[in-house]
Parts: sequence; structure tokens; C-alpha cells
Amino acid sequence: MIMNQSIIGNIIGIIGNVISCGLPTYIQIIKSKDVKKFSPIPYLTTLLNCLLWFFYGLPIVHPKSLLVITINGIGIAFKVFYLIVFLIYAARQVRLKVMKLLALETVFMIVVVTSVLLLIHTTTKRFLVMGILYIIFGTCIYASPHVVMKLVIQTKSVEFMPFTLSLASFLNGVC
Repeated sequence: MIMNQSIIGNIIGIIGNVISCGLPTYIQIIKSKDVKKFSPIPYLTTLLNCLLWFFYGLPIVHPKSLLVITINGIGIAFKVFYLIVFLIYAARQVRLKVMKLLALETVFMIVVVTSVLLLIHTTTKRFLVMGILYIIFGTCIYASPHVVMKLVIQTKSVEFMPFTLSLASFLNGVC
């Protein structure tokens, strides 16, 4: 039996959706009531990733993208929850930095959504523009774990780069 590309794409999409949930580090933060040296950057960039993909999957940009909308809606909820936990346990200076970055992401998304909806009038062109934009930002987003790699090298400890989270990120990127 030969499967067509649509079925294979859906299967890979569902696997990617399940893997996207990953194994969150917020459990360690809650247990220790401290963010330690965990970096919020991968979660901030992942939130931006989910926001871009969610907008991309909306029918006004790309019709028939239910998997894209569902996983990224769930992803947004997970990342917002993580960032709330992070903000609760972070030092004041770190909290302010994260809040500034969240404000910057919000402004960026407002500009993207407004520009795309007002300046581009067909779903085909919106799909193309958002695809190009995502390629640019997706490259940056998948590079964000390198911030944690720097910490691993400096401390000579993998404590802040859990293997399971790294594996989940890798497998999700493959899917």
C-alpha cells in the first residue's frame, strides 16, 4: 500500500505536534523556586515562532491549515505559561529584561499582522510573504538554543541544557 503525500504530511505534522510539547524546564524552576541560570531566550523565540506560525495558519493567510493553527495555539499557551512562571521566580532585573523583550515581540507581531493584512490582498501573496518572513525568523529561532550552548561551555555543565528538551527540539525541527 502506497501512501500519498497528503497522508504522510499529516502524519509527520501530528508527530511534530506531539514532540512540540517537549519536556518543559518550568517544572525544575517551580521545584527550586529559582530560575537559576536558565535562559528565557529560547522560550521567547519559540513564542515568536508560534505567533508567526499561528498567523500563517489562519484562513486569511493560508486556508486549510488546521494542524498549524492547533499546535501553535497550544504552543503559545505553553510558552506564555512558562514565561509567567519564569517571571514569577526571576530576579527583578531579569524580569524587566524579559518584559521588554515581550513588549518588543508584541509590537513586532502587530506590525507584521497589520502590514500583511493592509498591504497584501490575496491569500496567495500573504502565504508567500509570511513564508519568506518565517524562513528568515525560523532560522533565527532554531539558532536560539546556541545561547544556552554558550552557558554550557562557560560552566562546563549541561545542567541548563536538558538532553530530553534538546532531543525534542531536534526531532521537532526534523518534522
